Amino acid sequence: MHGLSTVTSLQQQLRQGRVTSEYLVRQALDQIADTTGQGKFAFIRVFADQAIEQARLSDAGRRAGHVRSAIEGLPVSVKDAFDVAGLPTTAGSTVLADQPAARAHATLVQRLIDAGGILVGRTNMSEFAFSGVGINPHYGSPSCPWDRQTGRIAGGSSSGAGVAVADGMSVISLGTDTGGSVRIPAAFCGVTGFKPTARRLPAQGMVPLSTSLDSSGPLAPSVACCAVADAILSGRPQDTPSEIPSLDGLRLAVPACALADHVESYVQSTFQHALDVLASAGAHIEIIDLPEFNQHAYINRHGGLAAPEAWHWHQPFFADHEKAYDPRVVTRLLCGRDMQAHDYIDVLRARERWIAAVERQLQWHDALLMPTAPILPPPISQLSACDDAYFPSHGAILRHTSLINFLDGCALSIPCHEPGQPPVGLMIAGPSLSDARVLAIGQAIEQQLQAQSP
Repeated sequence: MHGLSTVTSLQQQLRQGRVTSEYLVRQALDQIADTTGQGKFAFIRVFADQAIEQARLSDAGRRAGHVRSAIEGLPVSVKDAFDVAGLPTTAGSTVLADQPAARAHATLVQRLIDAGGILVGRTNMSEFAFSGVGINPHYGSPSCPWDRQTGRIAGGSSSGAGVAVADGMSVISLGTDTGGSVRIPAAFCGVTGFKPTARRLPAQGMVPLSTSLDSSGPLAPSVACCAVADAILSGRPQDTPSEIPSLDGLRLAVPACALADHVESYVQSTFQHALDVLASAGAHIEIIDLPEFNQHAYINRHGGLAAPEAWHWHQPFFADHEKAYDPRVVTRLLCGRDMQAHDYIDVLRARERWIAAVERQLQWHDALLMPTAPILPPPISQLSACDDAYFPSHGAILRHTSLINFLDGCALSIPCHEPGQPPVGLMIAGPSLSDARVLAIGQAIEQQLQAQSP
């Protein structure tokens, strides 16, 4: 988001002694506790005392010359889908409240802590991550920074994670992404989100939605911040960042469906302006036909992969707890229950062919560009009150991002709107294991857009 402090700038302040970890953590906790702010909706649990204690230990270590990584001493948060030792993992629901406490941190949570991140809390989410909207009937629904007077959705399912970064309650937030759940909140909250290739990050200690589509990734103030977090989360050595390429000569594909009528006019014009900026810097923008993208909905018409895989996980809880679920989650779970085995197998096989066809068409391009979400965030009250408003908005919000999960690819969402204007995310995507390239191109695009911003 425009004006947020990055990992690099905060580390510089810590090195120079201008701030301490304790100061930064207390500042984040004050934001969470502010009764006029969004902390009560963005966080399900807050670890104030533990966070302050860990910040003091980080400051003592820094004075002794011990700095574990680029996130040493910075406040971080994790989505309620991840295990935190000593607590039940509730995944934004009340269904799991009486389950045994986790014996250990999820692998990704442990990696953040081992790198020196200070865990300030667990963030709110759509129940069981089964929505791109971000409304939660159990813990409340955080609103994105734009038009707070109206109260507009923050996007889901990592709704609290997006608001936590946007409102300075966390420098890095760990989210999950099964159909866009990192990138949609990033877009609606005006921050940056990265969905890596799923198999690069371990899923141990995370409540699943769809084992075929689930991935985890960071939300943060910038692409460079996401790259730092990704290196830690993926367990890669802390080497030098990838060289930022020149935009001059880059081949950037835009699928024709990204320019179709379903994209709201303001989103379309903002996205087109971003393309014009990139073209002026020498990037080759090519509109391409990807008929496979139009086939995606048809392939998933019986419930896709998420619904049956979610039903398989939830079946042991469902009979005794059905009334405790969000009714909109129940609707989707029952689609999975009723899906025939042969339809599920057909989707798996069709996906293999679909991925191969899309990858063939993208092989001559450096990255794929789309608006992250084709619509602006609707009012919370409107979607909460009416299924006839909720489900069309839900489908529209997931329309672009879910394509990349089905592709088993990776993608960034970065802000491409002007400061103070309604939020629009620019998605930069690539096929499986093109993560380093997508992050590097994302930094180049981010720099160019910021240079053109007033």
